[in-house]
Amino acid sequence: MYLWYDKNVMNEIKNVLICGIGAVGSIYADKIYKFSPDNLKILVDKERLERYSKSPMVFNGKELKFDYVLPENSDFKADLIIIATKFDGLHSAIQNIKNFIKEDTVILSLLNGVTSEAIIAKEYGWNKLLLSYFIGHSAMREGRFITQDGVGKIVFGSKDSDKTNETRVKNYFDKVGIDYQIPEDMLHALWLKYMMNVSTNQPSALLRMTFGEMNANDKFLELAKKLMQEVQAVAKAEGVKNTDIMIDEAMYALSKMIPDGKTSMFQDVLAGRKTEVEMFAGTMIEFGKKHNIPVPYNKFMYEMFGIIHKNFELKKSLVVK
Repeated sequence: MYLWYDKNVMNEIKNVLICGIGAVGSIYADKIYKFSPDNLKILVDKERLERYSKSPMVFNGKELKFDYVLPENSDFKADLIIIATKFDGLHSAIQNIKNFIKEDTVILSLLNGVTSEAIIAKEYGWNKLLLSYFIGHSAMREGRFITQDGVGKIVFGSKDSDKTNETRVKNYFDKVGIDYQIPEDMLHALWLKYMMNVSTNQPSALLRMTFGEMNANDKFLELAKKLMQEVQAVAKAEGVKNTDIMIDEAMYALSKMIPDGKTSMFQDVLAGRKTEVEMFAGTMIEFGKKHNIPVPYNKFMYEMFGIIHKNFELKKSLVVK
């Protein structure tokens, strides 16, 4: 049962729960821990609790040692919950954060894509959600070792005219020293990031190309634009404003990425991990059906990653045998 509170009184954010300390979550777990270790909890399952206790994640050469909590814990209530899992871990995260939510908890989902907030809102309501994403130089992850050069920020904003939670998060980030941006048109910004992911994550992982290789290859850029055009058409159908400038914006952002950086999906393929193709091509296929918009390039990506995932499974089965 949630406690009643006056919505007109902005309660200060103090207690933070982070779900997922991979390439993105570890960046903010590290920052918040340095600011106020007693007010940070990391949500894990029993398997991860055992693993992290024995072999902690290592961020920029330093072992991350946090106060971990299990989903059944009921002693800690969060003012802010940051979800930074992979897409295939979202539904588990939604159930696992239940005991840590109170009436005025704010939830930020730093997952790639444009659907995670709506999925979370079905369980907890839009009044707890801000639209958000991480953008910056890719963190490089090899096993439990993560390196990131500090270039990155959380982009966030309200879905509607109520700016209460937006202001609360802004005030907290100012105190902690977390870089952020609040766009005038958050929905446009969210779809622009999605366009970037669909058009670079997928083909870069398929072709195994760094950002520098992508930018130097005009054939790759032609393919990226084809994928961007599919996102552009879907975004317009979804009511996103100013979609006519999105491709130019995405191409400019791509040109500014560090040359030797690798997309998260490329890193997943190299490590033999399941990719987020469902969030990218899979979601695009569903949007295409919804609006009767052809998305042939995303369908091709979906089929190719189906083959890659199947190959991962076959390799694992051979190891087991």
